[in-house]
Amino acid sequence: MDFSVPAELVALKERTEDFVREQIIPLENDRRLHAHGPSEDFRDALVALGRRAGLLSPHVGTEWGGLGLDHRGKAVVFEAAGYSPLGPIAMNCFAPDEANMHLLEQVAEERQKEEWLRPLAAGDIRSCFMMTEPAPGAGADPSMLLTTARRASNAPGSDFVIDGTKWLITGAVGADLAIIMAKNESDPLGPAGATMFLTPMSAPGIHIERVLDTLDQYMSGGHAVVRLDGLRVPESAVLGRVGEGFRYAQARLAPARLTHCMRWLGAARRAHDIATDYARRRTAFGKPLGEHEGVGFMLADNEMDLHTSRLVIWHTAWVLDNGERGRHESSIAKVICSEAIWRVVDRSMQILGGLGITDDTIVARIFREVRPFRIYDGPSEVHRWSIAQRVLRTGGTS
Repeated sequence: MDFSVPAELVALKERTEDFVREQIIPLENDRRLHAHGPSEDFRDALVALGRRAGLLSPHVGTEWGGLGLDHRGKAVVFEAAGYSPLGPIAMNCFAPDEANMHLLEQVAEERQKEEWLRPLAAGDIRSCFMMTEPAPGAGADPSMLLTTARRASNAPGSDFVIDGTKWLITGAVGADLAIIMAKNESDPLGPAGATMFLTPMSAPGIHIERVLDTLDQYMSGGHAVVRLDGLRVPESAVLGRVGEGFRYAQARLAPARLTHCMRWLGAARRAHDIATDYARRRTAFGKPLGEHEGVGFMLADNEMDLHTSRLVIWHTAWVLDNGERGRHESSIAKVICSEAIWRVVDRSMQILGGLGITDDTIVARIFREVRPFRIYDGPSEVHRWSIAQRVLRTGGTS
């Protein structure tokens, strides 16, 4: 298992750190950041900075306009980008676009890549991924999918008509592309199961009903409820093969879980750095806060959680780079990292005391961002259940 970091990747990491520190952190209090994410003009301005710095879409292949990093490379660069919550937006490697680009690169036909992947990688458009539904539909259990895709007729090559409601759809407002998951159990021309479709968000039949108010505020377009009412899409809009949607979803989710871990590790490191600096400078009861064991032990626990998270991320990245599916490893990483990152940020807030609950530092905002990470892309409890099932079947990874 090779964890060495090539010199060129070290240089890219340092460029990313300089970029975030010098150009992105000064913009964190920009008034164009709203409760439902950055405004479109702010997002465009951030992407323009990333483009000018030569740091756009580090995860995408060079033939499509990216930097062509493998998963281990992403682990290093995404953590550096995540040191500011605005960093991944500026570098065009934030959710859901980053995972959607990965999915398109792996599954889409060449014409679909030209139409959608290339402008996504260039930062010219945004996308959303429509799988989650309100109860009793699909959530952590995708098999509960209720959105349907039926053939308009029994003629070969006929269109699909999609109906259903999607919920918590990140980035739907302002997106140009939607990747829609729908079940096609009654398709007379293909296998039963679920299918993914590519469609413009401007297509008739897509209705954004409302934008949800949520804890987080850094994902462009916020999180919306979307109604699909007689949405008609041609057969050419199918991503991959009819009936293979669940398989493609897993191919998307394993790397996506991991890249979330990478980015939020950077944010947790930022909170820890702020808390450490404060513990050095702030005095109480005759000495710096950090010299009190209660505070010093929290800093030590932070350091251990950050180190453990980084190691599990790098190991899972190595597994993926070696061609494995990595479902088990990515589940382990998701639980360890989401919970460790939360602990780091929570302790950092505690060390800061009253300052920590204000927006005078970014720690309170990071606190709001990382709490949902224990829920999206699979709640910790679902991943623990999945890990346990594998252990019972195979004995796990040891």
